Amino acid sequence: MQIILLEKVANLGQLGDVVKVKDGYARNFLIPSGKAKRATDANLKEFDARRAELEKVQAEKLVAAQARAEKLEGARIEIAQKAGVDGRLFGSVGNIDIADAITKTGIEVAKMEVRLPEGPFKAIGEYPIAVALHHDVIANVTVVVVPQA
Repeated sequence: MQIILLEKVANLGQLGDVVKVKDGYARNFLIPSGKAKRATDANLKEFDARRAELEKVQAEKLVAAQARAEKLEGARIEIAQKAGVDGRLFGSVGNIDIADAITKTGIEVAKMEVRLPEGPFKAIGEYPIAVALHHDVIANVTVVVVPQA
């Protein structure tokens, strides 16, 4: 299916690109989430009329993400969890826990923005993580998992 991208999509293209994707990806994800429209003549004309507006919205999102990243860069987030004597956690620390801990510091972070490529943490220690606030903006944060008193 041919679609017009209404915003930058990772591994697919930039705003305004006309790309061919599988039908299910377009119908089930890109179009319902507002990231794309079908590439019909009417939609192409409408996109050309709205291009400046869409570029402005994307630029505002980028500036907001950069401002959040400046506040977040290099931060140390401490999370207390129950742990055994050997340092292993009863349970784990996942992206939801980390997003909640960062949000408590006053910087709004969604769980989908926290990247844990090796999965949740299952032991006490310091872990460097990446928080992807935008496609082009990534903040590096250190998460410190400590035993709960």
